Amino acid sequence: MLRRLAAPLVALACLLVLAGCSDLSGTGDKGYISGEGVPTEVEPADRGEPVALTGTDLDGEEVDLAALRGKPVVVNVWASWCPPCRVEQPDLNEAAAELGDEVTFVGLNIRDASRDNAAAYVRNLDVPYPSVYSADGAALLPFAGTLTPRSIPSTVVLDAEGRIAASVNGRVPTTQTLLSLVEAVLDE
Repeated sequence: MLRRLAAPLVALACLLVLAGCSDLSGTGDKGYISGEGVPTEVEPADRGEPVALTGTDLDGEEVDLAALRGKPVVVNVWASWCPPCRVEQPDLNEAAAELGDEVTFVGLNIRDASRDNAAAYVRNLDVPYPSVYSADGAALLPFAGTLTPRSIPSTVVLDAEGRIAASVNGRVPTTQTLLSLVEAVLDE
């Protein structure tokens, strides 16, 4: 009897080891995969077309990325139920304060069940910039190829022309990381 159980137990143990060796950080049934938080920069010659995104923010105001061209824009993807989003928000707030009028910040709130949940997050974490509300995540479509629909949080830096200049898939590691990405775009 012990011999009959040995093969299935060995197979199960191998599967568990392989599952633990995955390079994806997960959150079980929460429906998102946290990224590694490694910055990726895109050389100016390699940047694609400007990102076209319009939407309504949590206050009911229209946001159009095309209207923000002329200076860099930092776009942060978040959800109120996302623990890494809450962890990185103070760094984003600090970067926004330090960069001031040189850069515009815009949030993309995706997959929240209600505007009320998103508004509570903004209020409780003192988010100083507008966030487009996109419960279905459609606001991520213009970022296809850079962001994945399941990676929350994520951050993208657009250059003054509205093209993707840098991204972080996952939590921004530090305020300085984001400042360095933005300053590289400002220095172009």
